[in-house]
Amino acid sequence: MKNMLLAALSATLALLLLAGCAAPKGDADTLTVAATAVPHAEILKQVQPILAKEGVKLQIRVFADYVQPNTQVAEKTIDLNYFQTKPYLDAFNREHGTRLVPVVGVHIEPFGAYSRKVRSIDQLPAGASVTLPNDPSNEGRALLLLAKHGLITLKDPANALATPKDITANPKQLKFRELEAAMLPRTLDEVDLALINTNYALAAGLNPTRDALLIEDKDSPYVNYLVGRADNQHDPRVEKLAKALTGPEVKAFIEQKYHGAVLPAF
Repeated sequence: MKNMLLAALSATLALLLLAGCAAPKGDADTLTVAATAVPHAEILKQVQPILAKEGVKLQIRVFADYVQPNTQVAEKTIDLNYFQTKPYLDAFNREHGTRLVPVVGVHIEPFGAYSRKVRSIDQLPAGASVTLPNDPSNEGRALLLLAKHGLITLKDPANALATPKDITANPKQLKFRELEAAMLPRTLDEVDLALINTNYALAAGLNPTRDALLIEDKDSPYVNYLVGRADNQHDPRVEKLAKALTGPEVKAFIEQKYHGAVLPAF
């Protein structure tokens, strides 16, 4: 009886050890990516079957803000994220002491200005209310767009991190309000003009190429990157994802799905 018990315990222990050894293998085949819903998560879904054929399970976790995706990658609770431009990443790293790194540039979302009160910028009244993203890189991007079209003048027209304090001329006496980027589409019924990131514009049912009164052109330097950490940017799974995101299937999907509202960066 004693020998039978010992044999049973040994068998149980062996099964537990095997299960313990098997778990990391499953984890090693999984790659988690934080993304905003549109267009990032939509684009990632296009590469899930491509990666599956290569033995990588891609898990997409959708976020509605621009902070948690970076925080969770830095804390290693998520492997990568895909939602941001290089200027935003640089500003986030400086402000939060993180060391996130760009892996590959995937697409460009031409940034736009929208209104439900006027049909052209020429109709914008004196003292018009304008909402801007409140994060440094997107606020600077919004102001650069306004400056390019003569609505304001900036102290340094090339400063990607300009703020309203850098405005040296404001002929229409525009009144600026800074809000979290995700909130901006909701302000369209309240303000004269809202400067909105394309991912949030698309999610709100806006068509940038049709509805934007002002929009960046195809030469915009604000490429959206797949972002990781120094310790995983060269992981073979990450390299497979980077290759898939810049492959012909994704290029064709972007061109057919977004009709110029999102542009391939490769």
